[in-house]
Amino acid sequence: MAQRRTDSSVFNFSGMAGKAFRPLGLLAAAGLLAACTSTGGTGGGAYPDRIVAERGGFIPEGIEFDTNNRRLLTGSIADGSVYAIDASGRLQEVVSDPQLIASVGIEADEARNRLLVANSNTRIEQGDAMLGVYELDSGAPIAMVDLADAIQDRPADASHFANDVAVSTHGTAFVTDTRMNIVYRVDNYYNAEVLLDLGADSGYNLNGIEFHPAGLLLVASPGNGKLLRVPVNNPQNWAEVDLEMPMYGGDGLVWASDGGLVATSNNASRVLKYHSEDNWRSARLTGVASFSGQGTTAAAVDDDIYVVQPQFTSQDAPVILRARF
Repeated sequence: MAQRRTDSSVFNFSGMAGKAFRPLGLLAAAGLLAACTSTGGTGGGAYPDRIVAERGGFIPEGIEFDTNNRRLLTGSIADGSVYAIDASGRLQEVVSDPQLIASVGIEADEARNRLLVANSNTRIEQGDAMLGVYELDSGAPIAMVDLADAIQDRPADASHFANDVAVSTHGTAFVTDTRMNIVYRVDNYYNAEVLLDLGADSGYNLNGIEFHPAGLLLVASPGNGKLLRVPVNNPQNWAEVDLEMPMYGGDGLVWASDGGLVATSNNASRVLKYHSEDNWRSARLTGVASFSGQGTTAAAVDDDIYVVQPQFTSQDAPVILRARF
């Protein structure tokens, strides 16, 4: 369940890269991982440690940094639009499309000047799974792809939730459907197919997704704390990554500038950072940060990580926080 925000502060990651980490050590190190209360300046970057949106109610579950235009972007589950948010919290609508019902995960494909948006529908019981594609610089529509239509012999009672999207180095998009436990693949001509179908009752609840240049997808499974490794050319050879510490509540995934994978836990009010030395067959925990309230996803802004708190259950203004390593 979502939590009301009681306090927000800068995250403070422990520097554990290259060191063994064991679950018992997490409790012992709790004091070292506590977030500081500073909400001070930019720390040399373009954004301050804490950004408060100018208004509430739009519920930005997803966040992304557009490196072409040097701006933070957020989606909106409430109205579907995509917004740019500046350092003062001012919002500017970037994408407005009547077909965009609930923008969840968003991905900037700077190489092709595209913004990819996982488009769901929280207004109807069966939900929906679509992929919206827009020009990154102007927000002009390019395509709206019906992902659910790619399912062969789709059950009449099928229920969908397009959750997150990733893009490969060649421009192929991959979208998770949490309710169906499906990963869709969308080619550069906007043809969709089912890449991986784990079954609606498998319990994985596929959520955050990232592409690795080795031809892998990494997909978060929040309910059981798993991270899945999916070779895009042989998806049936998927496997669970051997995690040193489970990724419970793993929602959004994002690559940090040092090659680490950052996962935001949506039920434990913390961010976990992992590194791997064996092409993500296993991964060790290299950083943890705790905070008050619920975070969902994060964006990499150069060497920094910013996490969004959407405020699902209140009209409080969403908050974006810097995570310090």
